[in-house]
Amino acid sequence: MNNFSPNMLKTFEICQRKYHFKYIEKITMPQKSSLFEKGKKIHALANYYLRGDNISKMEASLNQEELNTWEILKSNIFLKKEYIKSEYNLSCKIGNYWIGGRLDALVKDNENFYILDYKTGSIPQNPEYDFQTMIYLLCASKMYGENIKFVYIDLKNNQNCIIDYSQEKEKIYENKILDICNKINNFELTENINHTNICKLCEYKKICI
Repeated sequence: MNNFSPNMLKTFEICQRKYHFKYIEKITMPQKSSLFEKGKKIHALANYYLRGDNISKMEASLNQEELNTWEILKSNIFLKKEYIKSEYNLSCKIGNYWIGGRLDALVKDNENFYILDYKTGSIPQNPEYDFQTMIYLLCASKMYGENIKFVYIDLKNNQNCIIDYSQEKEKIYENKILDICNKINNFELTENINHTNICKLCEYKKICI
């Protein structure tokens, strides 16, 4: 039985050959750690902050750019809501497939639960139907019911992108996920490949022929 994460589905949709290298051959290619350092620090800070831990030493270690980003997140209205969990895994079964991922945080108020996802870079171009949105909402709805929303916290632009959950969306989400999971399950690597501009940024470009 297969288990799929949002990144796995996104990778397959963008490039099946990259999916093969990364998730079937399990080839790991080096990437610049600096590309992810800021995001890792902000996520760690938010996790400890929401848990009520003392983060003063961690804050003191930030550079000015990181501190500015952290202050934006710390003042966000959704971090003021009631804390439930942060940095935890959840999953559910759709058809014959298990899907799931790791949430940045889950909070609530008197009306709704909110899945929070912090973005130090860009939010998805089509956030309502991004695989991360669809998988997290489907999995969380199984545990917390229909009164749940997904919130992308855009730290670059200091904006929140809020996506509602509904039974109508549930059917659309399930069909989209089942469709791509079935494609992955029946996937066979071919020699033919059409390179695009995206390939120039791919960490696997040196081994992709």
